[in-house]
Amino acid sequence: MHKYIPNTSEEIKEMIDRIGVASVDELFSTIPDEIRFKGKLNLPKKMTEQELDKYMRELAAMNSSTDDLICFLGAGAYDHYIPSVVNALTSRSEFYTAYTPYQAEISQGVLQAIFEFQTMVSEITGMDAANASMYDGSSSTAEACSIALVNAHKRNRILVSEGLHPETRKVIHTYMSGRDAVIVEIPLKDGETDYDELALLCDDATAAVCIQSPNFFGIVEDMDKAGEIAHANNAAFIVNTDLIALGILKPPSESGADFVVGEAQGLGNPLSFGGPHLGFFATTNKYLRKMPGRIVGETNDAEGRRGYVLTLQAREQHIRREKATSNICSNHALNALAATIYMSVLGKKGLQELALRCANNARYASEKLVETGKFHLKYNKPFFKEFLLEAEEDPSEINKRLLESGILGGYETKRCYPGLQKGWLVAVTERRTKAEIDDLAKKAGGKS
Repeated sequence: MHKYIPNTSEEIKEMIDRIGVASVDELFSTIPDEIRFKGKLNLPKKMTEQELDKYMRELAAMNSSTDDLICFLGAGAYDHYIPSVVNALTSRSEFYTAYTPYQAEISQGVLQAIFEFQTMVSEITGMDAANASMYDGSSSTAEACSIALVNAHKRNRILVSEGLHPETRKVIHTYMSGRDAVIVEIPLKDGETDYDELALLCDDATAAVCIQSPNFFGIVEDMDKAGEIAHANNAAFIVNTDLIALGILKPPSESGADFVVGEAQGLGNPLSFGGPHLGFFATTNKYLRKMPGRIVGETNDAEGRRGYVLTLQAREQHIRREKATSNICSNHALNALAATIYMSVLGKKGLQELALRCANNARYASEKLVETGKFHLKYNKPFFKEFLLEAEEDPSEINKRLLESGILGGYETKRCYPGLQKGWLVAVTERRTKAEIDDLAKKAGGKS
């Protein structure tokens, strides 16, 4: 089988004749002439397939991955170990070729896998229901804000903590740009949401309060306090979280969360140079019928056998068009399958042990780095697998030095937080050994 399907000139002529145009260029006639590219593309000379294959492999070899580097970089995407069984099962043809399983009679395996993912997310978060149709953590958070805004009727303000991932905040702004919505960002105080400011700003115009915990700096927020403020003003409470962290933290449902959303890339999905990743979305029965995407339900067939079907689709665009709650009409089912297998292998005890290992490794790393005298903890607050240091040296110089030693250093917070020019956000997962952490401290501290 060809890696691509070439079209002969005869085949091209047959196709444009069938379409009813004179040339391929005519297909693009609706694009204004002044913005169309003219001239020749700057491409290398033509190659045979063998030459092209070699060239592409050489280009790919110029990249470095976490197979080559020891990773202490997080900021929303994390280097967790992926058991071999995950790739073994997700590579089976009945899974990796699957799209949205509309035909339940021939899709029971895929539907059950999605159902199990929903069940696991619901149990971990403590919420009534979850779906399996989200793209990533940012879009799932923005979708929750959209539902809260629609449900709140005359309320049009959404309060978003500055501790929420900067990219997620941008996505929320994008989602709300076409709506009559006002996004108000709540400042941080000592690394966590300023709850006094939140209480001052949360009023009868507020549709939702959105908090991330652990937040962008790894700090565990006071979810009880945030939930109390939101509900005291009849606003929806949206919690963006890390499912691995919930192995040791209490579920957001116990703090009164109306929506629990976030990024699930760390559950069996590789970093993959930025994606695709996996969002999760869980909520209470109150908002069940407004959830975006699909929900797989369990039922019995005519003979009483257990079966699975797509259900609660009536809020989608292909049925309700402009009245739809959401425009999400696809899913990341393969990524959700990887997460399902990963969680199945871990089990309840394994998830707890994984979370503890991350937390303990992060605590040890923070202590070793502070011991060098070149860093201090920016915020003295409980954190999970990530922590913010303030460095004496420019963090970009530290990262350059580390990269020369095969270490991918922390995130430079000056990129998105102008007030943190010397901030260095370090992530430590279960993959990092004591020797690797000790070497990080030694080299980051300036010792060879």
